[in-house]
Amino acid sequence: MIHSMEELIRISEDKNHSIWETILEDDMQDRSVSREESFAEMQGMYRAMKEADAGYDGKITSASNLVGGDGARMEQAVQEENVSSGPFIGKVMARAIKMGESNACMKRIVAAPTAGSCGVIPAVFISFEEEFGYDEEKMTEALFVAAGIGSVIAERASISGAQGGCQAEIGAASAMAAGGVTYLRGGNHSQIADAAAVALKNLLGLVCDPVAGLVEVPCVKRNVIGAVNAITSADMVMAGIKSKIPADEVIDAMGEIGNLLPSSLRETSQAGLAVTPTGLAVTEHLTK
Repeated sequence: MIHSMEELIRISEDKNHSIWETILEDDMQDRSVSREESFAEMQGMYRAMKEADAGYDGKITSASNLVGGDGARMEQAVQEENVSSGPFIGKVMARAIKMGESNACMKRIVAAPTAGSCGVIPAVFISFEEEFGYDEEKMTEALFVAAGIGSVIAERASISGAQGGCQAEIGAASAMAAGGVTYLRGGNHSQIADAAAVALKNLLGLVCDPVAGLVEVPCVKRNVIGAVNAITSADMVMAGIKSKIPADEVIDAMGEIGNLLPSSLRETSQAGLAVTPTGLAVTEHLTK
């Protein structure tokens, strides 16, 4: 088990490895599997993400009727060139919504790192593969990088909304995606860590306040901000901007903030959006 981004970088440099190779070898040792088995399993997860994206059905809604169809609406807006952020970011937004909706509608998704944040990494990675022509092997390597970052966050802080708020779910997913994108773009070890740090810093303090206790509102749309934040964080780092606070310290700060959050803002639906007049009305309607 690797306990810090600093340790991950040191091991990678000592072995003259890419970060993804270090994570793969750590998985081999942890689960007693071969290199081929480890890579094949991660590749299978990436393929499952793509299958979930391709299998989106914009005509179905969740049992609560709170979500459904917005991914198709976003996709249509992109096709009609009705997005000010441009077609690429528009596609990322659409994919993030679609995956979040698929989760709420009980479709097959990949928790990355959680079900509530399942749209961030697929939205970014699938769009990058499509837009820039990376092959599936390279995308799988990037997923190893993302997994390594997520493992460190889980070890040092949390990836649970119930423990650390939504910063621990969407924030962690965004950091993972940012590191993966930076790897794809040729970033070095330190830049990968910096991208994860910047992405996580941007979402520190994000609370978990689901309406009616469901992973639907505002969870699905928060996947969009996590995905877009990952891309902009990687872009900043690749432009030469560094995180003034090291990644491990950012992760530790996230953990501290999560512990300081009152329980009412950690997935209990006792505060925030969940107790707005509309939120309470939705809850009452669903519990009748």
